[in-house]
Amino acid sequence: MRNLMAAAMIVTAGWGGMAQAGDQPVVVEFYTSQGCSSCPPADELLGQLAQRDDVIALALHVDYWDYIGWKDSFGKAAHTKRQKGYAKAAGERTIYTPQLIVGGKDHVVGFRPMELADLIQKHRAAPDRVVMTVVRTGDRLSIKAKVANGPVHRMVVQLARFSPKETVAIERGENAGHTFTYHNVVRDWATVGEWDGMAPLSLSVPAPDGPAAVIIQEAGYGPVVAAARLK
Repeated sequence: MRNLMAAAMIVTAGWGGMAQAGDQPVVVEFYTSQGCSSCPPADELLGQLAQRDDVIALALHVDYWDYIGWKDSFGKAAHTKRQKGYAKAAGERTIYTPQLIVGGKDHVVGFRPMELADLIQKHRAAPDRVVMTVVRTGDRLSIKAKVANGPVHRMVVQLARFSPKETVAIERGENAGHTFTYHNVVRDWATVGEWDGMAPLSLSVPAPDGPAAVIIQEAGYGPVVAAARLK
């Protein structure tokens, strides 16, 4: 626990003084499972990330640990498919938990807070490739974007709906007997549009209930080029 607290302090301290070249938050996707005994330290660190305004930290619970004896109550086959898509795009044959993907591009396997801090700083220091605004009006969401620093490839506009905090008592499997609190648990991740970047984007979609994030990403599990948080 002492090591975990020290790591969290180092990571958050590193973010506090970095250059703010990009105005948009960095998307950190965290692939985890309630049945993974190596995941709790990273799960707790994600709770630290979830408090940051300059990061959109999203926990995607996978389902491939369910056979061990405990079915993850947040696990989805779609999350496993997304993680495999990143692996294929990167030329990797294996997926892991815990694994974090920063900005749709850089992969961190295991509990490596300093490596994660360095990658977030790198992404924050880079100029925003796409400028995006998101406005909720009643039951509609207006998404507008334009290319700021090209070139860009074909992109997908995605809406990720998440639960800020969930506490679960694990009864079986590798983490049996423990109760954990999970943060920013993704409940739904959907593509709501496509964009080639040739002309400004103007998109109206149904507004989600509760917290969500709008993420524009190069198609084929490429880099994230824009992101915004909705409360």
